Amino acid sequence: MSELGFRTSGRVRHRRGRGCIAVILAFVVLGGALGFVAIKGRTFLTEAFTVPDYSGTGEGEIVVQVEKGASSRDIAATLEEKDVVKSAEAFTRAARKDSRALSIQPGYYRLRAQMAASSALSLILDPNSRILERVTVPEGRRMTQAVKIMSEKTNIPESEFMAVLKDPASLGLPSYAKGKPEGMLFPATYDVDPGTTAATLLQDMTARYRDVADDIGLENGAADLGQSPLEVVTVASLVEAEARRPEDFPKVARVIYNRLAEGQQLQLDSTVHYAINRYTRVSTTAAERANKSPYNTYVHTGLPPGPINAPGERALQAALHPAPGQWMYFVTVNPDTGATKFARTYAEHEVYVGEFQQWCRAHSDRC
Repeated sequence: MSELGFRTSGRVRHRRGRGCIAVILAFVVLGGALGFVAIKGRTFLTEAFTVPDYSGTGEGEIVVQVEKGASSRDIAATLEEKDVVKSAEAFTRAARKDSRALSIQPGYYRLRAQMAASSALSLILDPNSRILERVTVPEGRRMTQAVKIMSEKTNIPESEFMAVLKDPASLGLPSYAKGKPEGMLFPATYDVDPGTTAATLLQDMTARYRDVADDIGLENGAADLGQSPLEVVTVASLVEAEARRPEDFPKVARVIYNRLAEGQQLQLDSTVHYAINRYTRVSTTAAERANKSPYNTYVHTGLPPGPINAPGERALQAALHPAPGQWMYFVTVNPDTGATKFARTYAEHEVYVGEFQQWCRAHSDRC
């Protein structure tokens, strides 16, 4: 009995040992399979969610244009096409992580070939990467003077500007300009990039004028004064030409309106300068004041046919909001300082004219 029990016990232990080994082997096989699947799965996921991208900061120089209104995806597609980045998706992902990407301005940028997407984004966000010049047209310049300034700064021939100006309908002028750009090319600082043409720059200037005119309520303000918008711009151009100190702008506008109301000739040297196209002296000669040009306010009563220059916002505001007063005359007694004196009577005015003449005797080369 004991022998039988012993044998039975041995057989049972033998079977259990084999079963344990089988289980262990099964776990080993299963673990290996799971490990293999995990490794392969990780590789698959990495390949599925990683996009092609270069490394490093690139080399050489590539000029890329960002179009107006371009989205991050549009910019990314352009960069991939130019081989700045390896894939558009890599740049798009980098842009999603940086809110500054929403502020990328249209224009031309100096980038490099085969850049990491993050490096390309950093470079395009650097203001120094943008290819940009600026041209400033000061207030009070007539159209031909503005064209000369812009041509010199941009290297666009004057002839190209003049060709565009001969087609005023292309500029987007307000209807009251009557097809004449003079006075409607707003004086300001403009960005100039490699894509700028004479047409686009002049259109920008006209658009800026319209924006300012809208902001200050030019048309409604002119109606309140009993003037047309063109007449107000013309008055503003006279103010721009005659006044020097900011505090004098509204007072000069008042003198102009007072003289118009009384039917008196304006007799402004600035209109003679415009008529003869000469600006090197502050005064005029009797022969020049006899010029028959419709712009000469010594010969003709009332306003000139249109603006004699491009007035800035300050002059436009003065023309819309003249200072209260009964002055009928003004004279800049010291052109160096801009000191201007205003008078209600001709006798008082003559005294101030004497002060100006005294300045002229000391500066004969400028009078």
